[in-house]
Amino acid sequence: MTRVDFYVTEDAGARAAPLLACRLAEKAWKLGHKVYVHAADPTDAQKLDELMWTFRDVSFVPHALTQAEDDAPVRIGHTVPPEGFTELLVNLAPEVPDFAERFARIAEIVGGDDAAKQQARARYKHYRDRGHEPETHQV
Repeated sequence: MTRVDFYVTEDAGARAAPLLACRLAEKAWKLGHKVYVHAADPTDAQKLDELMWTFRDVSFVPHALTQAEDDAPVRIGHTVPPEGFTELLVNLAPEVPDFAERFARIAEIVGGDDAAKQQARARYKHYRDRGHEPETHQV
């Protein structure tokens, strides 16, 4: 069964959730995993792609947008992930993507603002209703 973890940041700033997604993607990549970071829309995917280049001065995470012809181990998109990506889904979208359960592990990112927390509660309920036992981590 898919493992589901919710990563909650108390920081309500607009960059808090995307920065956390970058950190999780970097950690998973360093452990040898393929990572798909799911954004809410094309604009958010583009912003995340740009942030992935600059979020940390001393690191490099090989990544690309899903529509790019690239074999990067970290892919960013807002639609269905590329073929072969089933290890880790990092979800920044407000809803659970239809393809989520094809992944071995899901990291749900929760921003510190009230709207993000409300959306996360609905996602948490979605997973519980399907038999998952999500774990929550305060970051």
